[in-house]
Amino acid sequence: LLLAVAGGFALAAVSCRTVSRAVVTLPDIPGAKYIGSKECEQCHEEIYKNFQTADHARLITDGPNALNAGCESCHGPASLHSDSGGEVKPPYSVTAGRPQGTSFGAMLTTPTARSTQTVCFNCHLDVRGQFSLPSHHPVPEGKMTCTQCHSPHKGFAHVGGSTALRSQDDNCLKCHPAQRGPYVFQHEALQEGCTTCHGAHGTVNAKMLTVRDSNLCLKCHFQQVQGGTLRIGGADHTTRVQQGTCWTAGCHEAVHGSRVNSSLRF
Repeated sequence: LLLAVAGGFALAAVSCRTVSRAVVTLPDIPGAKYIGSKECEQCHEEIYKNFQTADHARLITDGPNALNAGCESCHGPASLHSDSGGEVKPPYSVTAGRPQGTSFGAMLTTPTARSTQTVCFNCHLDVRGQFSLPSHHPVPEGKMTCTQCHSPHKGFAHVGGSTALRSQDDNCLKCHPAQRGPYVFQHEALQEGCTTCHGAHGTVNAKMLTVRDSNLCLKCHFQQVQGGTLRIGGADHTTRVQQGTCWTAGCHEAVHGSRVNSSLRF
């Protein structure tokens, strides 16, 4: 029994120690070797300089293993690309119009729209799962790419990070301008950001909502039960909540904001 308990603690210790780490196996391309990001600077000076500010640059660790990280962790071993003066593209060249690299190192003559996120998904497996949910941004369909919202080479990969909180919404509003406003009566949730109600990559609910029904609204709009009635915002909602979600029951249809109604009814 003591041995079993000790074994259980050992397993728990190993699990706690390993699940917080991200182990990435770099692709092995026949005939190509890893040469390090410093070699990339010779031709891509501006990108290299900006990359020092990027979140992805933090993946580089000091020591002899650093050579196999940085630019090549996404673009693959670049020895052939460097030796040819750029004539041979990197194995994972994801710039529009260039031949795309496959997982086997072959170069496709016809670019595929999904090559960019395929490289991203090598590390971001959780995001790949979110894009498999019923309601998602059209990245798997090739109509969008990860880099439209996330910068891999400069600054914060998560738009709206640090002190630039409003820029997260600006990123969404580039494609969803109808929700920008201005509104006379703005939904206060907009001050908290789009991801207060919507998932960034994908969810199981329509319109990529984080919650499918009125429970989404009730996260902020507290309900009270008084004398057998359900009151929300001081108004009796006993029968209203049975008619559907708050925004589909003919009530608060202007969910982002309204120019004429303070209750966001229309």
